[in-house]
Parts: sequence; C-alpha cells; structure tokens
Amino acid sequence: MISTKVTIAGVELKNPVMTASGTFGSGMEYAELVDLNRLGAVVTKGVANVPWPGNPVPRVAETASGMLNAIGLQNPGIEVFRRRDLPFLAGFDTKVVVNVCGKSKEDYCQVVEALGDEPVDLLEINISCPNVKEGGIAFGQNPKAVEEITRAVKAVAKQPVIMKLSPNVTDITETARAAQAGGADAISLINTLTGMKIDVHKRMFALSNRTGGLSGPAIRPVAVRMVYQAAQAVSIPIIGMGGIETAEDALEFILAGATAVSVGTANFYNPSATVQIAEGIETYMERYGIADIRELIGAVKDQPGREVSYL
Repeated sequence: MISTKVTIAGVELKNPVMTASGTFGSGMEYAELVDLNRLGAVVTKGVANVPWPGNPVPRVAETASGMLNAIGLQNPGIEVFRRRDLPFLAGFDTKVVVNVCGKSKEDYCQVVEALGDEPVDLLEINISCPNVKEGGIAFGQNPKAVEEITRAVKAVAKQPVIMKLSPNVTDITETARAAQAGGADAISLINTLTGMKIDVHKRMFALSNRTGGLSGPAIRPVAVRMVYQAAQAVSIPIIGMGGIETAEDALEFILAGATAVSVGTANFYNPSATVQIAEGIETYMERYGIADIRELIGAVKDQPGREVSYL
C-alpha cells in the first residue's frame, strides 16, 4: 500500500497535485471534465478586495513550448467569490487554496480578513502584483517588501499562508528567506517569467500590455532550478510549479525539494492533466517500490564520480 499524502502547514492533502492559480478558475469550468475529488487541492484564480477589469485584449499569445499572458488578474472581487465560488468548492472532497492579489498591503489584508471564517484551508499570496505605493514595482522583487507583506498578512490571517514568489529576481533564495523571516508557513514558486512577443508582419506587440507572463514547458528547467535553490535556503514547505505536463515533470520538482506541485498551462490543452499526473505518480511509486511519497521530497542525488559545482 502506497501513501501519496503530504502535509503543508498542518493541512493534509491526499496527494501532492494542485492546480495553479489563474489556469483553473475555481474549478467550475473544469468540473464536468475533471473529478475535483481526485486532486490534492484546488487553487483558485486570484481574488482581490474589489473587482479588477484586467488588461485590454489581445492578452494571450502562443510561444514555442509555452504561452504569454497579460490577463491582469481580472476577477470579480471578494464578495462575488464568497457568494459564488466557495459554496461550489465546499461540495468536493479536496482542499481549497485561495490565491489573493492586491495593489497595496491594505488590499491583501482586507481579502485575508474577509476569508478568515470561510471554508478555506490555505491562502496563497500573489506578490507578483504591482505595489502602487512604490511606483508599481512588484512586491516580490524586493526582499524587504516580501518580508513586510508576509508579516502583515500573517498578523491577520486565520489560515496558513503560502507566499507565491516571482522568478523575476536576481537571487530567488533572498526572497525565499525573506518570506520565511516574515512568518510564511510555505512558499510556492515559480510565478511566470516576464516575456515579450512581436508580430513581425504587423510590426506590433503581440500583447496590448507589451509584456506578459511566460508559462509552459519552456520555463520548467528554470523553475526546477529555483525550487532546488529555495529548498536549500529555507525550512518551510515548497510548492513547485512551472511547465508541469506529466508525472515525470512533477517528480522532478518533488526530487528537487517540493512537497507539492501545481499544474497550470497544461490545463488549457489537457483538462485531465492533473488527474493523470496524480495517477502517474502512483504508478512511479509502485514501479520503484516507494511506500511513502515523502521519501522522494528532496531526494535528488549528484552524478557519481564527478566533482560537483553547487549552484
């Protein structure tokens, strides 16, 4: 009998497979195609204190082995989310993780407080949002800001807090340590990499926003590297994401040090990806005689007989 159960900040997931925020809604769009009960957790689309309209179209563009998006975190706001989405999710046997976005420290705290008594298991704080009070620079690009926003959210949160880290930094370990110093119960990474695409025939930017977030298989090696580095730097659980399509992809992140994984872009072209990955992990464990998935977390080894240059 194998066990795929993992624990994040005292919350037990039946398996380590979660959805990535912004790619699965709150599960309503996928419920006819995917058995949400089979997932470790559903991570919702970002929720703000007020409705956000998002960016103008076009705001999605395909790239080699990935996609760019500049949706702009469009969402109907916390009140609609509480009234519509949470009752829907309560009907499934899966953990609920709410992704929270904001443009100021006060915005984040307002949403977190509003969710305090709701049926929510974990909070994921998206600190790739632009800090309007600091000239629009993302919270997650400044370690000091990461620690401050983490501390502020933790002061009002009733649920465990996951800080979602941006990869658009020089050293991911600095922001990982800052999140831990601020009291984060876990971290998730990576969010999208900033990218750009130009239509050479029209000689125009492919996105109205000019830049967008690059996701998909193209970013996976970068994401695995950053998860590994973060795992060496902090002692709190890590949720890894970035281009996961298969069970083998997910296992890369787990071996690098992730306790759980989130599947994002793959949901768009393979709605069954999450369930297939969960089943594939079980098959892998049976094949290699792994009784407990926790045996695999951070279990990567160096190549034998080689001098190692650590990152």
